[in-house]
Amino acid sequence: MRSNLLPVLSLLLGTAFLLAGNGLHGLLLPMRGSAEGFSPTSLGLLGTAWATGFVLGCIFSQRLVRRIGHVRAFSAFSAMIAIIALLTGLLVDPVSWILLRVVTGFSLAAAFMIIESWLNERATNETRGLIFSLYMTVTYVAIVAGQMSLAFGDVTQTTFFMIAGILYCLALLPTAISTASSPAPLQEVKLDLGMIYRNSPVSFVGILLIGVANGAFGTLAPVFGADVGLSTFTIATMMSVTIFSGAVMQVPAGRISDRMDRRFVLAALAAIAGLSGLAITIIKPDSIGILFGLVSLYGAMSYTLYSITVAHANDFAASDKFVTVSGGLLLLYGIGTIIGPLLAGLVMATEPHLLFAVTAVAHLALATYALVRTRMRAAIPADERENFTSTPSARAATPESINLDPRATPEN
Repeated sequence: MRSNLLPVLSLLLGTAFLLAGNGLHGLLLPMRGSAEGFSPTSLGLLGTAWATGFVLGCIFSQRLVRRIGHVRAFSAFSAMIAIIALLTGLLVDPVSWILLRVVTGFSLAAAFMIIESWLNERATNETRGLIFSLYMTVTYVAIVAGQMSLAFGDVTQTTFFMIAGILYCLALLPTAISTASSPAPLQEVKLDLGMIYRNSPVSFVGILLIGVANGAFGTLAPVFGADVGLSTFTIATMMSVTIFSGAVMQVPAGRISDRMDRRFVLAALAAIAGLSGLAITIIKPDSIGILFGLVSLYGAMSYTLYSITVAHANDFAASDKFVTVSGGLLLLYGIGTIIGPLLAGLVMATEPHLLFAVTAVAHLALATYALVRTRMRAAIPADERENFTSTPSARAATPESINLDPRATPEN
């Protein structure tokens, strides 16, 4: 056990630096862009561009990795991400940023897949669950740490762009000195939309709508915060609170979904997330306490939906289809995150609170559809459902992280 975990810790450290840099850079760009007077549409396109690159990276980066090898590919992609982080500090221009974000998304997807393939190679049946849990913990903690670092400086200066570049470079060191052997080639990603829909219409439609809502919020909530006069510290805290609330709520909500039709749980969570978004849109709270209460409720509900949707889909899937179904849903989620920031950017041009109108429409549509589907298809009996398992943040998940999930082992 110890000999298997020691090399994994260095890989997890590299993951932490990569995710911290991503959390910092992803929050820095919309906040700096807002300070520079970029339009909400331009800032929304930053999220659309990143998500587009990330989805393309999940699909096409495997061939490049196979051609040049894992170590050199990871070094090249990490260097590219670091260079772009520095370039965005030098080229403060919306068009340049949008184009560069596509490359960042592609490179990050490839880098995450390489690290996750290394972790898969080191995982055994005895250690897979522990490694997967550690990976999830590192994911959430590193993203929050990267975001919260913005609370201690001035986003209008170049300092944070340099820090993001340093973090991306630091991600190279643990993997360079790791004793982990080169893993097997990355698996090709196949997206069978027909099979995924036939398996679970609720999961198919739901994961798209979840992507729309999360993509819109994740990209433009910092812009909303800046437009309503929140300080940098308050915005960073708000973003971290939503992620933390979702992480805390995953297991309780998942355990409830093990005991009843998961579609009812999805509908309830989505409805509460939608109503909290509507409340922010209509009330336009001036009190930080009320705003944080509603945002925390929103995060607890909305950031739990992804894991339960995946669990629902796999209740109906054959045991050997876990990777295919989960991987397809992940790419569908990515497509949703391409759409969400663009829609939210367009409506926020008139009123910043309309960001939450976009998320509310997506969530309430999911709640409605899930309830309709309960009348069209019987639920899987509770004793035949797989036990709920939390998933890493979908912001950093790739098809390789799905292979790391204990449910992907042959025994399951």
